[in-house]
Amino acid sequence: MEHTDVIVIGAGPAGLFAGFYVGMRGLSFRFLDPLPEPGGQLTALYPEKYIYDVAGFPKIYARDLVRGLVEQVAPFHPIYSLGERAETLTREGDLFRVATSLGHTYTAKAVIIAAGVGAFEPRRLGAPGEKELEGRGVYYAVRAKAEFQGKRVLIVGGGDSAVDWALNLL
Repeated sequence: MEHTDVIVIGAGPAGLFAGFYVGMRGLSFRFLDPLPEPGGQLTALYPEKYIYDVAGFPKIYARDLVRGLVEQVAPFHPIYSLGERAETLTREGDLFRVATSLGHTYTAKAVIIAAGVGAFEPRRLGAPGEKELEGRGVYYAVRAKAEFQGKRVLIVGGGDSAVDWALNLL
């Protein structure tokens, strides 16, 4: 069982900024996130998309915002437990206990839940061969626009993100 002063569930932008404030108060903390890297949805789905609603930045790439948040929290030496989902949260006396999907147990005096949309799965079409071609022709997000330059691309989707990606790839 590993102990810190605070556990921040979620390492997206809100979680990273919460960690910054925890560090400013001289407390030890751990980020716990089911995704393999910090940044949440911004890193997983939109790293090369501009964000327009962050104070102080008329526009900023999602990856640059995440990079800045990770850099901002780094001096406080956070512990990152990535690729690990919080399964249970219980209170035991004056401590909280978080059990994870990897079988780890962490304790802390406080827990901040900044889970955002949490771990997410793409909506698959169910087309024959789709699963086998994931990452080799079938993608659910544009992580690097350069991978698609000079190629014919078909975007399938019924929401705003499909239109956003089509415009982003122009």
